[in-house]
Amino acid sequence: MADQSTENHIADKYDVIIVGAGVAGSALAYYLGTHGKNVLCVERSLAEPDRIVGELMQPGGILRLRKLGLESCVEGIDGISCEGYAVIINGERQQLTYPLHQGEKVLGKSFHHGRFIQNLRKKVGSVSKVNLVQGTAKKLIEIDNAIVGIEYKDTTKDITKVAHAPLTVVSDGCNSDLRKALGQKKPMGADHFVGLILEDCHLPYPNHGHVMLADPAPVLAYQIGSNEIRVLVDVPDPLPSSSNGDLQEFLLNTTAPQLPLEIRDSFVVAVKGGKIKSMRNSKLHATERSIKPGAILLGDAWNMRHPLTGGGMTVALSDVCIIGDIIIDSKTDLNNRDKLVRAFNDKFVPERKGIASTINILSFALYDVFCSPYDPTGKKVSMRSACFGYFKLGGSCVSGPMSLLSGLSPNPYVLLYHFFMVALYGVYVALKPFPTPGKLLHAYRLLSSASWIVIPLMKGEKIFGLFTTILRILFYNFQNEKKLLTV
Repeated sequence: MADQSTENHIADKYDVIIVGAGVAGSALAYYLGTHGKNVLCVERSLAEPDRIVGELMQPGGILRLRKLGLESCVEGIDGISCEGYAVIINGERQQLTYPLHQGEKVLGKSFHHGRFIQNLRKKVGSVSKVNLVQGTAKKLIEIDNAIVGIEYKDTTKDITKVAHAPLTVVSDGCNSDLRKALGQKKPMGADHFVGLILEDCHLPYPNHGHVMLADPAPVLAYQIGSNEIRVLVDVPDPLPSSSNGDLQEFLLNTTAPQLPLEIRDSFVVAVKGGKIKSMRNSKLHATERSIKPGAILLGDAWNMRHPLTGGGMTVALSDVCIIGDIIIDSKTDLNNRDKLVRAFNDKFVPERKGIASTINILSFALYDVFCSPYDPTGKKVSMRSACFGYFKLGGSCVSGPMSLLSGLSPNPYVLLYHFFMVALYGVYVALKPFPTPGKLLHAYRLLSSASWIVIPLMKGEKIFGLFTTILRILFYNFQNEKKLLTV
């Protein structure tokens, strides 16, 4: 928590202090340092992190890396170019390719997360204006209701230090220790990803991410090395225990039979090999206003979405570009707290909203769609089957959603257009060859289900208030939200 007392010992002074050297923290430290700002960046551990997410960067993220001068960080780590996605359901397969961006073919990149982070940190360490320290931020220092710095322990020297700066950026990840001191709520757990690495096999579509619409939840797969394929199995709560073998039994008996033949045997080998990792997927809507003058949150400490769409790093790097440009602007006076607060509230938050809200809503909306009930007989149309059928139409039905997913052309209006076009396509299929009372009821429930997927997300992102109200009136939910299609 923030310390209300004035520190008596001499503090080191910087222009900006950054807590955390992950994707957002490292990128911001490098960008500010190369533009003349004196930066202290404190990271709990500078060892290579081992995570099962943050391994696929969408083309929009690559463009932001390029702007920041960090595109080389995805090279030299045995990364794999990503040209788009493949969606697989009940044996059917549909290839989705990233659209061109301003006439340019921009690809995504998949890689080992830890190797990418270490490349970022090497770049940060090469900047003379940045002091990258392995240490633990113990508390924020607060004077006159404003954050003026941090107290941290330099673990390499085993000493406690104090550092002051007009701006402190808290970017210490999803398990942030300092989030509460800045008024941010705790993230909400949604489900779990169980991760494995497969070897000696090939995905159905090379250089593509794969989404298998399995039951009860989707499975992701993408190549992260020359002979390594990452598989992420979404497991709804409660997560089966691995200590008594329940998790392994679930993966072998429920997940494996639904996987493509190309990777099924390697998946079974990986499960039996026991190298299984899991992590909770969380939702955290960003605060819309500055809570404490002199400090801001950034990255997963501030805003999290479901990792299904691989958009987290794109949002973080976009935020870095926007806030970085504000900080290095010659008109920005870092010592003027009131102006900094106004810049955060009136410039940073509105400017980030287009891409952040689009990717945030898309991630959970697609997750809910892909988890909707599936009827293999085809007698009942679900949002899941409607979405797959919509993709099969091709043209703008693919390029539009892929421009959103890739982060190349994020627009919440375009997102809602395609989302409800999927629902209307489902209505069209449900009513064929001619409407009956039962089919009309199911069509209404389909639209209601779509509305109650997107309404809470729009509310959380604080957009389209009037539109949300209209949806609530048209599709008032008398039952549990988003469970209308189970009847």
